[in-house]
Amino acid sequence: MRFNGYHHIGLIVEDAEKSLSFYTEGLGGKLQFSFPMGDTGKMIHLVDLGGNAVVEIIPRGNEGPEASARWAHIAVATDDAREAYALALEAGALVRSAPNDVMLGTMAACIAFVTGPDGEVIEFFEVK
Repeated sequence: MRFNGYHHIGLIVEDAEKSLSFYTEGLGGKLQFSFPMGDTGKMIHLVDLGGNAVVEIIPRGNEGPEASARWAHIAVATDDAREAYALALEAGALVRSAPNDVMLGTMAACIAFVTGPDGEVIEFFEVK
């Protein structure tokens, strides 16, 4: 048995359609699957941002341990953090931290943070 990276990151949202639009139309992700959330009448969506970065958009309403969850932030790998940041702002994201070239130990990177449509924090991470 071996692990093969992450399959997806689940994001609990208030407005699934608004988030779906942001991640697909705004950021250019591809809708992989949509399926019913039990018998709630709500839909769950899996959006592929590329490079095995898949976001599962889950409408609020789950019971159990995920009921109030979100995430601290998700870091999406990109070859151009500045372009990803601009694209996100065009799609309606809010500025959190403009693109910045940094040294993280011995790794040079450009990082930028935005707040998505449901208050989630998204980092765009470019290794230099």
